[in-house]
Amino acid sequence: MSLGTGIVLFVVGAILAFALNVQVSWIDLHLVGYILMAAGVVGIILGIVLITRRRTAVSTTRQGVDPVSGERVTRRSTDVDDTTI
Repeated sequence: MSLGTGIVLFVVGAILAFALNVQVSWIDLHLVGYILMAAGVVGIILGIVLITRRRTAVSTTRQGVDPVSGERVTRRSTDVDDTTI
């Protein structure tokens, strides 16, 4: 569940719980609205946690000249930040 899905669930739940004034005999729309709002809050929190836990990769490129052959050398390395796992 992404952050946007959580926001949509919360908004739809708030509309059902507070804005609609419709009575249906087979379902309580206010209760469904509160349940969707709770699911939206969980989705928003989960989305924020997943965004903050993403790995970040830093790549560096070094260019130079090989002292023995005189050829131009390019070295690339990638460091992955695993501290958030």
